[in-house]
Amino acid sequence: MLRRLALTAVVSLAVLSAAAPAATADSRPLPLPIPLPLPGPEGEDGPTRLTITVSDSGDPSAEGTFELRCDPAGGTHPVAGRACGRLEELADEGENPFAPVPADMPCTMQYGGPATARVTGTWDGRSIDAVFTRTDGCEISRWNNLRPVLPNVR
Repeated sequence: MLRRLALTAVVSLAVLSAAAPAATADSRPLPLPIPLPLPGPEGEDGPTRLTITVSDSGDPSAEGTFELRCDPAGGTHPVAGRACGRLEELADEGENPFAPVPADMPCTMQYGGPATARVTGTWDGRSIDAVFTRTDGCEISRWNNLRPVLPNVR
């Protein structure tokens, strides 16, 4: 859909650029349109670039803000290669680990601690802005599903 929209915009701009000189008395050439980047196939709209901020984990080495880049793996994330591998597995499974827990989901009333994490950026062609906690069984499971992107917290 995004590819079709971008292609339509580029074609429309090209047609208008070609028609405009004929409609004006001024014969000076018009500036060329700026080329727009076309997105790749679905799920490949750009590289993975995430900012992960972890607090109250109880582990000083896991606290702070980390950058994660994939393809190739890099950034300041302590286990970038493994984290990128996990994100690739989740993408291959068609799972969105950043989706919130559905409001009607029954969850066990267990507390996994005060740890929080916020993840922002781009993953699998999607804009990400997700918050993770460990306030009940569903949130603990959601956090654990995203390890090693998120630290191992107990």
